[in-house]
Amino acid sequence: MNKNIERIVNGVWKENPTFVLMLGMCPTLAVTTSAINGVGMGLSTTVVLILSNMMISALRNFIPDRVRMPAFIVVVASFVTIVQFLMQGFLPSLYDSLGIYIPLIVVNCIILGRAESYASKNPVIPSMFDGIGMGLGFTIGLTCIGIVREILGNGSVFDVNIPFLDNYHITLFGLAPGAFFVLAFLVAIMNVIRKNMEKKGKPLPKAVGCTTGNCDGCPSATECTGKEAK
Repeated sequence: MNKNIERIVNGVWKENPTFVLMLGMCPTLAVTTSAINGVGMGLSTTVVLILSNMMISALRNFIPDRVRMPAFIVVVASFVTIVQFLMQGFLPSLYDSLGIYIPLIVVNCIILGRAESYASKNPVIPSMFDGIGMGLGFTIGLTCIGIVREILGNGSVFDVNIPFLDNYHITLFGLAPGAFFVLAFLVAIMNVIRKNMEKKGKPLPKAVGCTTGNCDGCPSATECTGKEAK
């Protein structure tokens, strides 16, 4: 698989920040009262992730180790401010819905974590794709949670009412406790799917051990599990 595509698959599936790594739980639980909020928060974080990863990767050889984290925060904060002003100017309703959680992207552990673990150690292009993958994974996670909460809590999806749910929605899912229930449910589904896929793709275990029947002088004699089947 192409290395750049692998970075995207890694962020969306293998190391999904919401359902696998469990990062960025504050915005995940707070802003996902609707699908639109989830998409807006996810895409905002994705833009910041991509730009900050590219900038940090480009400057990785010039940033002294002793000021590494402060430098990362300054870079991230600059891009967050740009995204915040653009959203405030062109998407004021979404900006009002997300509120304080937009500036808090600065200290989002997903962004700082990728800056520290990947962008600061790799070239610009792979770092860009790493940001795309992690951002898409985060967006998908928030959107899924937002869709479930909006359907169960408001009887709508993307602000479009679902006729047969008009009188059957559950208000709890629009509140904070509902976010925990939905997150736990989706994480459980993700774990089941991942385990089933691993079982199907897992190769048969190979027998280990000596084949001669003579263990004299064998350095692994104490760990021997028996003769290998012929």
